[in-house]
Amino acid sequence: MWIFAVGQLGWSILGGIINTWLVTFYLPTSGSVEAGAKFYIPTGLVVFGVLTVLGLITFVCRIFDAVTDPLIASLSDRSTNPKGRRIPFMAKASVPFAVITVLVFCAPVDHISGINIAWILFFLILFYLFMTMYCTPYNALISEFGKTQDDRMYISTAISLTFFFGTLIAYLPFMLAGPLQSMVSYSWSYRIWFIVLAVVALICLLVPVLRLNEKDFIDARPSDSDMFRSLSSTFKNRDFLKFASSDIAYWVGLTLFQTGLPFFVKVSMQLDEFYTTVFLGGMTVLSACFYPIVSKLVSRFGKKKLVITGFLGLALAYVITALIGILPLPGMVFGILIVVIAAFPMALLGIIPQSIVADVAEEDAIVTGEKREGMFFAARTFAMKFGQSVAMLAFTSLAVLGTVQDITSNDLTASETGLRIVAIVAVLFCVLGAVILSFYNEKKVMDTIGSAKKE
Repeated sequence: MWIFAVGQLGWSILGGIINTWLVTFYLPTSGSVEAGAKFYIPTGLVVFGVLTVLGLITFVCRIFDAVTDPLIASLSDRSTNPKGRRIPFMAKASVPFAVITVLVFCAPVDHISGINIAWILFFLILFYLFMTMYCTPYNALISEFGKTQDDRMYISTAISLTFFFGTLIAYLPFMLAGPLQSMVSYSWSYRIWFIVLAVVALICLLVPVLRLNEKDFIDARPSDSDMFRSLSSTFKNRDFLKFASSDIAYWVGLTLFQTGLPFFVKVSMQLDEFYTTVFLGGMTVLSACFYPIVSKLVSRFGKKKLVITGFLGLALAYVITALIGILPLPGMVFGILIVVIAAFPMALLGIIPQSIVADVAEEDAIVTGEKREGMFFAARTFAMKFGQSVAMLAFTSLAVLGTVQDITSNDLTASETGLRIVAIVAVLFCVLGAVILSFYNEKKVMDTIGSAKKE
């Protein structure tokens, strides 16, 4: 199970690089510009007067994802490869996934240019394609490897831990790039570390590929459904539809925080960017301290109640974020409060949702007689990437509101007012996620699984 979880460490590093640095690198703060950061693409609200170029790019990538997620899931579910239905896809995706992550940040023209826009769009599309090729089959293995509820919670805990540590590792350039800037340019001081992290991530991606023989654990019959029938059947599952809708809200809220954290630290709290990694590291370690008790809480309260609790706890952390600059407290105090309040909700939301998808997939297989784990986890992967896309679209548009500059300016930077609006929007999405998940019928799903096991 831990060999399997190392794969999550790999793709969370690569995903963390994109989620954290795409906006930070291409929408630099005024302080970063003074340190040598350059503008490679227009940063103002130049698309219909409400969107940024970067926001539009991420939106286009999501349209592409709407096709590739179910396509890869269907191909994986239907695969007759003698080595298994999942790991062969992961093997083919690993190297290009890591290489393309770096290329996203290697815009070829050293100033604002349409060539850079095309470059970012092209490689970001490829990034999400190979991310889907690795993550969708990988996530389907959670249900297939986890034969019991205890196994699923153990796997979900392990991959949640590696996910948060992978995200933390992606923040390391905030601490490590500075010393390089006396030898190389500002941009290359970060690109060098992106390359190092991508190599580490690639090694992690290959660990389960090379160390696990899928056929030793799983003997599943390939699905007979084509992509459209399988996708239709998946979304006809009402409980899954409710979960997926709430999951989108979760990823919007989480990504707004992950993307905005460097800006909250530098602009709102007026602290050195070094503290971005310190705060995230503190949150990760404190959150990990709660992991041993999550399984016990699930057995006592159920998964649904705890995920709703996680949503509301995360919303409270975002309320504190929105109050930066309003309450007369030092920036460091706000940072500590956010870390302490968000740690437990992050533990709940990091572990339990993957297990819920596995439950719904198993219940659906019992009812329909067809195992389509790949399509269920593809839908969850799509929910994740769609939520991340909405968050990036919202962040790039909202963060610049309230600035004293012309909002169509090519060198527009984030403002304190805009960042406060971002935090408020994150609160609303977390509350929305809690409300939607309240309609999920956990009792029916678990009763169906329990009855089948007794038979």
